[in-house]
Amino acid sequence: MSLRRVRYYGDPVLKSRAKEITEFDASLADLAADMRETMKAYNGVGLAANQIGVLQRILVVDVPQQDAPRATYTLVNPVIVFREGQEKGEEGCLSIPGVWDDVVRAKRIHVRAVDETGKPVEVEAEGYLARAIQHEVDHLDGVLFVDRLSLLKRQFLRRDLEAIARGELPEDQQPPKEASGG
Repeated sequence: MSLRRVRYYGDPVLKSRAKEITEFDASLADLAADMRETMKAYNGVGLAANQIGVLQRILVVDVPQQDAPRATYTLVNPVIVFREGQEKGEEGCLSIPGVWDDVVRAKRIHVRAVDETGKPVEVEAEGYLARAIQHEVDHLDGVLFVDRLSLLKRQFLRRDLEAIARGELPEDQQPPKEASGG
């Protein structure tokens, strides 16, 4: 396992659609392990492969849940097959450090995917877990949470986003020292 460098706003890989995965081998298992380690090192609850520069349809989530164990999934080629309701909630992103805003997402979802070994996975999610999965699936489609904000909100955030694109991160938002290229 190795820690990977998270790509930041302005990197073209974040606006690219990830490709379907067809081979389930040791390299995919290693990628999933690297993603979980990277997500934890950056204090995230989700990470999509293109956030570390890999254009493959794989994401990991590790979401705290109220009155239940953490929800931890590796989803390969995820498809949201059902959405219900709407709720607005605050989101941030490891690729857009220091920026937070409210985004409207489905309240409940049903996802079909496979894990890193190719075993089918179905997830019924609501609340925070549903939000995290939708956020990461968006990444795999080249969509950032700020793309879901109104034009006015994006204009308001423009200076912060431009600074991130230039590599100017606040001191408390610096990447872990061990993060390598990816």
